[in-house]
Amino acid sequence: MDTLDKFDLAILRELQADARLTNAELAQRVGLSAAPCWRRVRALETAGFIVGYRAELNRQKIGLGVLAFVRLDAERNSGDAMRQLEEAVRQLPEVTSCHYISGTGTFELQVVAPDLDSFSRFALHRLANLPFVKDLHTSFSLGEVKSGGALPLGHLQPR
Repeated sequence: MDTLDKFDLAILRELQADARLTNAELAQRVGLSAAPCWRRVRALETAGFIVGYRAELNRQKIGLGVLAFVRLDAERNSGDAMRQLEEAVRQLPEVTSCHYISGTGTFELQVVAPDLDSFSRFALHRLANLPFVKDLHTSFSLGEVKSGGALPLGHLQPR
């Protein structure tokens, strides 16, 4: 599956908006019958366009009131050192995303914690002690404007 047609794009849009749709509801919304819709969803999953389904949780409701962005500077950028650091970061449930970044720093982490004291303990005792960490720079979210948004698909539509 190399190209996406209008039905595939419609399926991706609808599932991003509501992944709990039944196949019958999805088929109706995209203008297909149930069996072809189901086959297309499976093909999109197999081809790697759909990588998973999950519930989006309200972090404040579950007691995670602090959202921090941590720029992590690595001591060395050798392949083995980076692999060790990557694996250590993957093991931390408080880190909800991690990206290699350009410019100053090596990684940008998104970290959640119940409160500032908990974050401080996590940063000082866990993040600062990861292998090959040289420095940490933290910014705190003062409020979310947009999060967990659907990916734009307009660039995939034929002109």
